[in-house]
Amino acid sequence: MSGKETNTLVHRFLHWEQVQPDAIYLTEPTADGQVIDYTWRQVGDEARRIAAWLQSQDLPPRSAISIVGKNTAHWIIADLAIWFAGHVSVPLYPTIGAETARYIVDCCDVRVMFVGKLDGNTDGCNEIRQALPSHVQLVGLPQSPAMPDAQQWDALAARHQPLRDVCLPQPGDLATIIYTSGSTGRPKGVMHSFEAIYTYALEAGKFCDMHPRDRLLSYLPLAHTAERSFVESNSLCHGLHVFFNDSLATFMQDLLRARPTVFISMPRLWTKFYQAACARLSTTDQALLHTASPDADALKRRVLASLGLDATRIAFTGSAPLSTEITEWYRAIGLELLDVYGMTENFSYSHYSRPGQVRLGYSGQAMPGVECRIDDNGEILLKSPTMMLGYYREPELTKESMSEDGFFRTGDRGEFDEMGRLKITGRVKEIFKTSKGKYVAPLPIEHRLSHPKVEAVCVTGPGYAQPFALLMLSPAARDELKDGDSAHALRTDMQGLLDSANEALEGHEKLAFVVLVKDIWNVENGFMTPTLKFRRAAIEKYYLPRAPIWAELGQKVIVEVD
Repeated sequence: MSGKETNTLVHRFLHWEQVQPDAIYLTEPTADGQVIDYTWRQVGDEARRIAAWLQSQDLPPRSAISIVGKNTAHWIIADLAIWFAGHVSVPLYPTIGAETARYIVDCCDVRVMFVGKLDGNTDGCNEIRQALPSHVQLVGLPQSPAMPDAQQWDALAARHQPLRDVCLPQPGDLATIIYTSGSTGRPKGVMHSFEAIYTYALEAGKFCDMHPRDRLLSYLPLAHTAERSFVESNSLCHGLHVFFNDSLATFMQDLLRARPTVFISMPRLWTKFYQAACARLSTTDQALLHTASPDADALKRRVLASLGLDATRIAFTGSAPLSTEITEWYRAIGLELLDVYGMTENFSYSHYSRPGQVRLGYSGQAMPGVECRIDDNGEILLKSPTMMLGYYREPELTKESMSEDGFFRTGDRGEFDEMGRLKITGRVKEIFKTSKGKYVAPLPIEHRLSHPKVEAVCVTGPGYAQPFALLMLSPAARDELKDGDSAHALRTDMQGLLDSANEALEGHEKLAFVVLVKDIWNVENGFMTPTLKFRRAAIEKYYLPRAPIWAELGQKVIVEVD
């Protein structure tokens, strides 16, 4: 895949459209139970028709065109149409608020917004519409909410002939502006070139040995770099078959349909898989999984098949560590989870764990072309062939993000082991000071609190004598709190977890107590980002006012009640 004909994802799409026009590219379930397939030929036809409409609008070259909505086939088709017409795509999260949407639209001077599936969230759609300037044209994708003032994708496609000569970008051209979801502060527009996106896909394809027979499941937000790179970029570059997830309620059904050959997920979901599988297994079968025998092998195959992962040859995890117990369980059933590290600014291309060289808590070695070093303050500095062009209309911020010799300041703290594997030890700005004047880095302590019954951990306590931890339990563990005997056993488990963590910590790091919070942290209440990372600032703002009461209780394990 080298040479002028194949050096951007637009060129790669045209290649696959020509060599496998009738192969299925996108498979999409709908809310009414249908499953719709789109071939490469059909995708190309629709994208060209909408590209023709975009060109008929006489927009300035490289205009910003936005896509907002959940993952669907038409999300990717719209992205292709934007590129075919010579414009720049600006994806927005389906959960975006009106204020943030207005800020991004104004900043980028968005001319057209494609609105896709929002799961019936008409109020959210109307809120966004009311916040938009009147000149922004709305186009409703299939499955979008009803919008009286919007043009409809199908009608536009029917009125326009396919664009014959699509715009073929140069590698250095701006392809997309991706706004960071961020855990704090105003979102930043990260500019990526076609060259950066293609380089990622080329190297990821080599790492995974991707080929057109591979299958992916798209369920993390396409507005986020992780999904945009892993699903969209890889599928366009390597001719892969993409399946979509319709909703949370149908996730397992959609996963079983896809049976992905390459799969990426977050620790929270890997934990849920583990919990669901263990709930269906007897104690005898759970023990059998950790043995080697024909019966054990058959059981492992059945467990993987029940999760839809029996065809998965390579699986990734990232953003936070998994507990040793869960990691070893997956390894026992034949699925080695490879930890990866990346960010929006380098298009998710930095460090990948190598098969057979996984070390718990480490994100693997640098990928080809990546340079990495640790600054004097412990900050990870990176150079990458996929590095951003800069922050959109933020030259000073772009300058501040780079070292004098051209390395990107990640804001993460880290260290290397003897094999060059990178360990993330926290955020430079997350360190807080106790009332004793001692500094505490929360992330390493949070890692020590990994447990199958705990879905998320936040260590905090600025201004207090000792830090403490907030634990969000799994649904099964929450149910245990409703039963007297089970609740006592759970408290004992959490006391053991606290004691084990404190044994390994310095005096000023030892946790005074843990709180089993009653709230579920999710995207809707603002405690989680769309990629299921917890928002530390939001959690601390909500919970810290309660800390004085907890501290006075004198308990090691506190169960928060209504």
